[in-house]
Amino acid sequence: MAAGARPPTRGRRARRSDPKAAEKESGLARRDADDVTALGDEDAPLVLIEYSDYRCPFCGAFARDTMPELTKEYIDTGKVRFEWRDFPVFGEESMDGAMAARAAGEQGRYWEYHEAMYEDAPERGHLEITRAAIMDWATEVDVPDLKQFEKDLDDPDLRAKVEADASEASSVGATGTPTFVLGTELLVGAQPVDAFRQAIDAQLEALGEE
Repeated sequence: MAAGARPPTRGRRARRSDPKAAEKESGLARRDADDVTALGDEDAPLVLIEYSDYRCPFCGAFARDTMPELTKEYIDTGKVRFEWRDFPVFGEESMDGAMAARAAGEQGRYWEYHEAMYEDAPERGHLEITRAAIMDWATEVDVPDLKQFEKDLDDPDLRAKVEADASEASSVGATGTPTFVLGTELLVGAQPVDAFRQAIDAQLEALGEE
């Protein structure tokens, strides 16, 4: 989070009357056209940020059940940009999963890899992320150069990006996964799609974009 920026507010819809000002104040949205971990138009009215872990069963539930609806209704229509942040909280396997997705992203397969891991994740308990599984997912999503992919699994630059995301998550007050930021509002947990619709629609309305 940028120096001097304020963390999002939990439990109330902060500065809903001016979502753009709230986004600027928080300093969290990146709106980087080259960010492989983001989806949607970088100039969309709103940015929804997710701090998440590939071993978290609630994150998997969001990815499988809620994210497709939000993608169809808001991201594909240009209303919302979605930005992922790695927040590996369940040990080194969580870090390994984050690194694997980013290694796939180096070859244009980030979201395919992301979805493959969550499709295999159990509804309860934690996904097992072994080196064999990592390579199997890479093959499944057709990562072009598997040797380069394997090298990138240990790339210190990619690890630094994961660690920066995790540090940002802590700075906004995230204590578990998934945690979401919309403007300066924190949405915690794999809430039903209607909870996201309510929050997004209110801020779009305030922007005159609904």
